[in-house]
Amino acid sequence: MSAHSPTDAADRKESWEEATFGGGCFWCIETVFNQLRGVIEAESGYSNGQHPNPTYEAVCGGRTGHTEVVRVRFDPKQVSYQQLLEVFFAIHDPTTLNRQGNDVGTQYRSGIYTHNTQQTALARDMVEELATSRVFRDPIVTEVMPVANYHPAEAYHQRYFEQNPSQGYCAVVIGPKIEKFRKTFAELLKAPGAE
Repeated sequence: MSAHSPTDAADRKESWEEATFGGGCFWCIETVFNQLRGVIEAESGYSNGQHPNPTYEAVCGGRTGHTEVVRVRFDPKQVSYQQLLEVFFAIHDPTTLNRQGNDVGTQYRSGIYTHNTQQTALARDMVEELATSRVFRDPIVTEVMPVANYHPAEAYHQRYFEQNPSQGYCAVVIGPKIEKFRKTFAELLKAPGAE
């Protein structure tokens, strides 16, 4: 007899939560969050724009108002929203308006798109704490607002880095960020082989 009943699995899914972050190219952010213990899935997508059906080309053309984001489905019993925020602020530069490195445009803006009032309060508190303690030399420009008009990105964007680690951008830009993240947050990583 199985140690876990279907009811146990349903209860676990009921306790899962979602978080949405924008911090530059979604390939990097998605890869990071998919490696965290307690993250069920991180999905690349587009959020907080006006277009009813955004495409990658339209978003990159600056015609939709959307941000490249990652929607994270997580188990708060294994990783807290606070920990997700800490990872988010460690893996991108929240002080550069509408850009991350050489990626420039409103789609690359820094944003925390909240799913409830508790997330909004925690996100605003962290922004204020980071600003007050001057963790960053320049002012933080991360927007905090409710998630709106979210759309998953096209299938070829999902787990892009994992499938294309040798592609130029992945090897030069994303690879080093992932290595730094893995060293900094080693205690939060999934066990080898865990998915």
